[in-house]
Formats: sequence, structure tokens, C-alpha cells
Amino acid sequence: MLSQNRPAEDLTETAMEHKIAAQPALANGKANGTNGTNGTASSIAPLDASKLTIQRADPTAREVPDEVAACSGNETICTDHMITVAWNASTGWATPELRPYGPLSLMPTASVLHYATECFEGLKAYRGHDGALRLFRPDLNARRMLMSTLRISLPAFDPAELEKLILALMAVDGPKWLPRSRPGSYLYLRPAVIGTQPQLGVQAPKAALLFITASFMPRLDVPAGGMRLHTNPEDMVRAWVGGFGYAKVGANYGPSLLATNEARQRGFGQILWLYGPEGFCTEAGASNFFVVWRSREGQLQLVTAPLDDKLILDGVTRRSVVQLAKERLADEVEVVERKYTIDEVVEASKEGRLVEAFAAGTAFFICPVSQIRHRDHDVHIPMVKGESGLYTAKIKSFISDIMYGNVQHPWGVVVDEQ
Repeated sequence: MLSQNRPAEDLTETAMEHKIAAQPALANGKANGTNGTNGTASSIAPLDASKLTIQRADPTAREVPDEVAACSGNETICTDHMITVAWNASTGWATPELRPYGPLSLMPTASVLHYATECFEGLKAYRGHDGALRLFRPDLNARRMLMSTLRISLPAFDPAELEKLILALMAVDGPKWLPRSRPGSYLYLRPAVIGTQPQLGVQAPKAALLFITASFMPRLDVPAGGMRLHTNPEDMVRAWVGGFGYAKVGANYGPSLLATNEARQRGFGQILWLYGPEGFCTEAGASNFFVVWRSREGQLQLVTAPLDDKLILDGVTRRSVVQLAKERLADEVEVVERKYTIDEVVEASKEGRLVEAFAAGTAFFICPVSQIRHRDHDVHIPMVKGESGLYTAKIKSFISDIMYGNVQHPWGVVVDEQ
């Protein structure tokens, strides 16, 4: 049955509505143990974290490297263990396994290798200054990953079970790889789902694998002098309305590397992706982008692109910035989610109304932006003491305090370490 006012030719949106309706955990935040179609119990096994089996690695086989050393090579250094869960269309999810980190086995004809049937998430585990180990809003990552799997025709799951598996991995590897002697440090967590059916042919895979790893990641939020952005070339966009920019799938990233590498050779860190003939500002690299400016009427505003057209990713950091700014800076700054163009940014700069700008995402956290090169024009963005804008620093501090336990907040989920 089609939604009201939904044209019959809108196949993708109709299919997504059907999938969402069949997933109570996504539709209303609750899982009820049924197949979501007719209210009857499903014979297909759901993802069940309570069945997790554990095969421990030799704890003395690998030493924990220094953070700088771990991030200086050409290989991502992961922790001792990973979690894997296989899925089959006829039987559902298999028993989750926590096992030593190592290679995956795939046939050369696996779906993911040919048809980009994969999605992933990114979040971090933080060793707090109070000694506790925390995740930051992992429920949002789990729910977004469910949305991504549905968009890419991969198997569904209860996001609460994925969150439990992430916590289980950190409960085992956290004490060694994020020891209490390293407060203020973090690990990067990468849950992913890939299509593994070994059959060529453009089709939804009937076999898949969910896996979760934890690794070191370099600190990207403090580039010397701030991040420098170059707007995208006129012959390329990263995401588009009607596409899949709102899902965290690999197909969003690979095609952008050519232009990104060219920008870096010119001395810029990331691309500020513009959309449409109007040049709407969307994302900075793979991060959400914010500007602080004064409107022509003198109102100080924090402005970022909207989510309603599904052009950009609903970033967890973005959502947190918006919520905290509305709660804690309401007397100073108006939070505005709307379409705005690069010409508006240039104009605000020329008129002295541009206050600051930053990128926000898991990898870059809150990263101040100091310059935007747009075609043949440079926009120089003010920085306080050459390091950050005032509101960028405030917002970064708000979120960092939650992540590292300087303040107790429901968004900081404490890991029960083993």
C-alpha cells in the first residue's frame, strides 16, 4: 500500500517506507520481537547480543603502542578482538562471536566486492578523566546504521542489540587498550555490514556479515592554523537529492577521493561540497559544516544545512551541536537549520559579518575552519588567538566534557569493563 501523496514511480522511497514500517525499532524506537509485518513471531533469528560467545586472544601477544606511533604508519592498528555475526536470508542472524582480531574470509564473487553492498558506522570510546570508559550516544549510531542497512538492501536488526555488542567489545578490550593511565585518550569503533553472497548478479545479497573493530585514529581536530577548505569543482558533487547522502555507505566516499587528493596537493585539508547551481553549502569533507555569522539585522546565528531533503548525513556530532547550542547558548546565538549558499558566506565575509566556522563529525570532532577557497576568491575566517572561534571552542568544550566525564550526562554511556 502506497503512502498518501506518494507517486507510484517513487520506488526507493516507497521501499524504504515499507522497510521502516517492518522495523518497530526504527519507526518508534521500540523493538517488539515480531516481524513487523503482521504482528506474528518471525522464524528468522534476530540479532541477539545475549548469545555472544567469547574466544579470547593471548593478552601478552601484543603490546599497546603509543598513540602517536600507532597513528604514524600505513596500517590501522586494531585492538586484540573484534566481533563478527553472520547472516543468512533463510535462517537470520547467527551467534555473535567475540574473537581475536584477524582477516575475514570472502569469495572473489562476494556481493560487496562488486556492487558496493556495504555500510558502516563510526564512533569512539573515551577514557574519562574520572577513570570511567564511555561511549558517546551509541544509540544514535546504532539506529543510523539500521537506516543505512535498509537503504543498501542489507539485513535489518534491532539497534539496541548492536549497541550491546559494541559495549561488549569495549568491555573486553577497553581496560588494556584504553588504560586508566591514559585519561583523555580514545579508540575509534567501526561497526560495518557487508554483503557476502558469492554470486555475481545485481541483486540484494542473501548472505551478509556484521563486524565490529576498535582501532587507533589520529587526532584531526587541531590542525595548525585551522582547517582550510576548497570548494568542489563545478563538474562534481558528492551527494544529491534523491541519492543516498543521508546513509553511511562506502559509495559516498570513494568517488570523492580524486578531487580531495587534488585539493590536498594545493594545501587544503578538505573540500567544502556545494550543491546545485545555487552553490548550497552542504558538508566539509565527510563532516557537517557550520558557520557563525550576524544576519543583516544584527542577529548572531549558528547556521548549518538542513536534513529534510536527505542530502547530507544526520551526524551524531551535528545533532549534539544543535541540541547543546539551543540549550546553552540560546541567549547569545540563534540556531538556524536552512539552505544557504557559498555566495552568502562570501558576502558575510566581505561585510564583516562572518564570525567563525567549523566542521563537526566523529573523525574531526569539532574542527575550526580558517579559510575557504572558492573559485578564485579566498574567504578568511576569524580565529581567536589563531586557534579557534569563540563559539567553536565553547561547543567543543560542552561535548568534550560529556565524552570525558568532566560532567555527568545521559549521552555518556559508561562501559562495564571486565
